[in-house]
Amino acid sequence: MMNILYLEDDTEIGRWVKSDLESRGYTVEWYTSGLELPHHLEQYDLMILDIMLPGLDGFSLGRRLKSKYPQVPILMLSARGSIEDKLEGLEFADDYLTKPFHPDELAKRVEVQLRRYDRLLSPVLQLRHLEVDQTKNSIINTLTNEEVMLTGKQFQIFNYFLRHLNQILTKEQLFEGVWGEPYIEGDKTLMVHIRFLREKIEKDPSKPEIIETIRGIGYRVKQ
Repeated sequence: MMNILYLEDDTEIGRWVKSDLESRGYTVEWYTSGLELPHHLEQYDLMILDIMLPGLDGFSLGRRLKSKYPQVPILMLSARGSIEDKLEGLEFADDYLTKPFHPDELAKRVEVQLRRYDRLLSPVLQLRHLEVDQTKNSIINTLTNEEVMLTGKQFQIFNYFLRHLNQILTKEQLFEGVWGEPYIEGDKTLMVHIRFLREKIEKDPSKPEIIETIRGIGYRVKQ
């Protein structure tokens, strides 16, 4: 479940690229402007940037992102195909692909960069007594050898934790990431879902080992 940041202001191309990459097993968070980006981007495994963007252009933004997050590969995806543009982009970016392009080529370039940065991990993740197969979207309790069945929302919450493994997540981040809406202080919806999720995945829900509560901040799932 590689997490890709995608920046593209053309909505038709954006929907197409996002849909295609997600069909190949990636998680894609698509933004149309650099002004919309979240503050912390270290959770992404790869960034795909267009050049012609409203506000800050892709070249300027890409340099800033590469300087701040050198461990995250950047792929420039642009209609600007002159040798000057390519050379400027490759001064900081790891790859440069011009439009139009075949989706198979983009997918292969994404795979190459993830492999180059050692971000392609085993599809099977071990979390305490849980065995999570990220290709089959299955969770096995190794103590009972039974599959853990989650509701749609429970799976979305658990999947969000897996995409941000070892990171402390605030209630606001979790709610906005899963529900796609601003968190309202005092809303118990997230807390209720996590309580039911713990009842399914924890050995002892009263003493959770997988979904940790970080007092005063939020939650964390550690590997």
